[in-house]
Amino acid sequence: MEPGYTMEDIAPIAVLMDELRSEDVQLRLNAIHSIPTIALALGPDRARDELVPFLQDSVDDEDEVLLALAKELGRNFEEYIGGKQFAHVLLGPLENLSAVEETLVRDKAAESIAKIAEVLSTPQIEEFYIPLLKRLSQGEWFTSRTSSAALYPPVYNKVSWSIQEDLRKGFAALGADDTPMVRRAAAKWLGPFLKNLSKQHVLSDGLPIYRRLQSDDQDSVRLLTVEDLIVIAKQLTPPEVKEQLLKQIRHSIADKSWRVRYMAATHFNELAEAVGTELVREELIGQYVQLLKDNEAEVRTAAAGQIPGFSKLLEKEVILARIVPCVRDLSHDASQHVRAALANHISGLAPLLGRDATIEHLLPLFLHLLKDEFPDVRLNVISKLETVNGVIDIELLSDSLLPAIIELAEDKSWRVRQAIIEYIPLLATQLGKPFFDEQLGNLCMSWLGDTVFSIRESATINLKKLTEVFGVDWAKVQIVPKVMGMGQHPNYLYRMTTVQAITTIAPSLNLAIVQAEIIGPLLQLAEDPIPNIRFNVAKSLEVLATTYGNTTEGREFVRKSIVPVLEQQKTDSDADVRYFAARALQKASADMLG
Repeated sequence: MEPGYTMEDIAPIAVLMDELRSEDVQLRLNAIHSIPTIALALGPDRARDELVPFLQDSVDDEDEVLLALAKELGRNFEEYIGGKQFAHVLLGPLENLSAVEETLVRDKAAESIAKIAEVLSTPQIEEFYIPLLKRLSQGEWFTSRTSSAALYPPVYNKVSWSIQEDLRKGFAALGADDTPMVRRAAAKWLGPFLKNLSKQHVLSDGLPIYRRLQSDDQDSVRLLTVEDLIVIAKQLTPPEVKEQLLKQIRHSIADKSWRVRYMAATHFNELAEAVGTELVREELIGQYVQLLKDNEAEVRTAAAGQIPGFSKLLEKEVILARIVPCVRDLSHDASQHVRAALANHISGLAPLLGRDATIEHLLPLFLHLLKDEFPDVRLNVISKLETVNGVIDIELLSDSLLPAIIELAEDKSWRVRQAIIEYIPLLATQLGKPFFDEQLGNLCMSWLGDTVFSIRESATINLKKLTEVFGVDWAKVQIVPKVMGMGQHPNYLYRMTTVQAITTIAPSLNLAIVQAEIIGPLLQLAEDPIPNIRFNVAKSLEVLATTYGNTTEGREFVRKSIVPVLEQQKTDSDADVRYFAARALQKASADMLG
């Protein structure tokens, strides 16, 4: 043992060394996660002089362990080694991790280096970070060169003019690398890098890198340049965009690879906003129509998602002349995914077209999509009816809406049934009470008897929301009698649903209704032969007690009607019933005293 060190001083690092050499991966992982604690025990000087070099030298072959290390070093670890002025010490182990084979580890290491860059001073960056960046950028293995691309943006604005020039050259070299993976990383990080450049350097250095990557022979590189194009366009004036980028815009939108066209379609609105209205009118409308008519369903799906956003940039006449015909074609598209995407976004056109044009052009398409054979298409139309309702009277849709809702309500997939239940309160608000009672009331009740528990649960939540929409008096007539009636059903699932529905709906009702309509049948169920129902009654009574036990009248109701039953349930033969009854009594007593 070295002189001056006690056993306690040596222990933390020795334990860590042993655990990191263990064959058990979980033990090694735990050791990595305990690094901050060990650093704290060692103190800043020893953490810096012993722990960090040890971590730099320890090579693990398990990616999971390396990933954990890369994460830990990026979590403000400089605080354990003496603060910001020593943060550069952490770059050593992270540099090693930036060159490993596993992408996840490299990406996390680069992310941690970028975080450390935020706290480094300019002298630290120039003395320690820039040399590291050069080593990675010129590394023999493509892995380190790939990692280096992410490390240019964080420091560009923190260094001197001459070093900035070196960084622009270094990034250009990555964009022209022989390995596609490196060029892909350059394409991914070019946008963030260019955001730091002056306009002059975007034109002199950024554009050549972008053009080279945009015409790369690998589509995996080209597709990443769509976002770079948007960054550049935002930094230029519309005439400069037209002069410098028009060719590339056309190439990306009409690329031979559908994956590139898909990226262009996905980001189309951002691109349109970046290039300015003149170019949108002259060029992009035609390009967008091409994407809406693309051979690949994935591209048409992505383009359909941009319809309302792009249309906001156009005059109403142009939407009617150029976009609506495409929308009409898409509503009959062979791909259900395209139709579903259209159904999700078509309603966004209604506010742009106004009442008359919506009735003439969009209403037939809504009605057509509501009859689609694919449930997701019908669901998407219904979920977005709120937008349409602000423009036209929803009753124009009601004749088609009802069959669509009823069909979805009976769909064989329970997820579809659940989704339509969740839209019912919204529809109720829009359709009004008389229409709802006549057409949808019984449907809402029928869900309470569904074979799937999630549906029955959603149905009870739906009734609570409807009570909030239409009011307590409506619920007293339309909901409460039907729910309580199910409590007499021979099938215990129906009786259980009654109890659960009361638990959910009761807080939205009032004491008078609870006393007159609910408490009697509920107390009968407290003696049900099925223990599951009895303990759910205890839970329900607890909700009633906590909801209504805060007024004099309510406390009297709890004391007379609820407490005696819970006292009785406390001696039930079933342990669960006894537990929930005791818990409910405790809550009820606390509320009554409160």
